[in-house]
Amino acid sequence: MKTILVTGASSGFGEATARRFALKGWQVIAWARRLDRMEAWRQALPAECAERVHLQCVDIRVADQVQAALADLPVGFRAVDVLLNNAGLASGKDPVHEASMDDWERMIDTNLKGLLYVTRAVSPGMVARRSGHIINIGSIAGKESYPEGNVYNATKFGVDGLTRSMRMDLVRYGIRVSQVCPGMVDTEFSTVRFHGDRAKADQVYQNMAPLTAEDIADMLEYMILAPAHVNIADVLILPTAQASATIVHREG
Repeated sequence: MKTILVTGASSGFGEATARRFALKGWQVIAWARRLDRMEAWRQALPAECAERVHLQCVDIRVADQVQAALADLPVGFRAVDVLLNNAGLASGKDPVHEASMDDWERMIDTNLKGLLYVTRAVSPGMVARRSGHIINIGSIAGKESYPEGNVYNATKFGVDGLTRSMRMDLVRYGIRVSQVCPGMVDTEFSTVRFHGDRAKADQVYQNMAPLTAEDIADMLEYMILAPAHVNIADVLILPTAQASATIVHREG
């Protein structure tokens, strides 16, 4: 039985992917700060699937929490076959001369440092077993910049660079390293970016059909279940109505 560790598993891509692999018979380690949200979706699973899901309240921005959570895993969950570095966020959307430094710190600590803390903790086991798959959730914002994206762009460009470098470091051990870069997806992303302003977040997806969390989970499932000799290294996935970071066709 294979094991997947999913960060940011309380909502969005993380929840959709964790649920999907539990239903497929995998063992799932689900990490997030909102334990209650994870417990809610686990309880909605069939009993035989729910018992294969191990929930842990972890803030990946804190290296000691990451290490402690791994050390606290039940023995049968400790060999992680797939790591999905999903936890990440945008916080604020302002020009660089007006942006909040607290927003900057939050994005850097989560999108870059948190991803590194988890990867550093999990990857040695993969190296020792000479197998594994690490998937980082990037963004179209890591492929092209846009106005008022500044530090969010910088962190996702960083994820893009890290993914490439990690692949080079780990290829000799038979470890696949991949990245999925979504465009516009209707999850909690924009609500978080606008600090809980749902009305403002809804405007982002007005008069167009964005992607859903399940669309991204579809792609992740395909990548993970590809034959071992196949690494789908980098995927940019957009809604049909989106041509670039700044070009979106809206009806009406």
